[in-house]
Amino acid sequence: MYAIIEDSGTQIMVHKDDVIDVDLRKIPEGSTTVTFDKVLAVGTQDGTAARIGAPYLAKATVTAEVVGSTSEKTTLNKYSRRKGYRRHKGHTQKRVQVRVTDIAA
Repeated sequence: MYAIIEDSGTQIMVHKDDVIDVDLRKIPEGSTTVTFDKVLAVGTQDGTAARIGAPYLAKATVTAEVVGSTSEKTTLNKYSRRKGYRRHKGHTQKRVQVRVTDIAA
């Protein structure tokens, strides 16, 4: 079974036991699970029982447990040859790793 969820403007296709990176969010103290309620589609691998929302499926959720956090550095280099122009920018994006535990349709 798979699900397509929306998180922070991006669409992510997930299966059970997948580990994905999502944007940093506030997680309540003492809680280790995250619930995604913006589910766009749910289906099986063979495609026989696919359901597509308009835009979201009602009462469909994806539950995940928090695994850890990551930081990923993005760099941007600009260069023009023969002009002496070089620019370098960097940005560190903080993300949370979660493991999908349940897909409820």
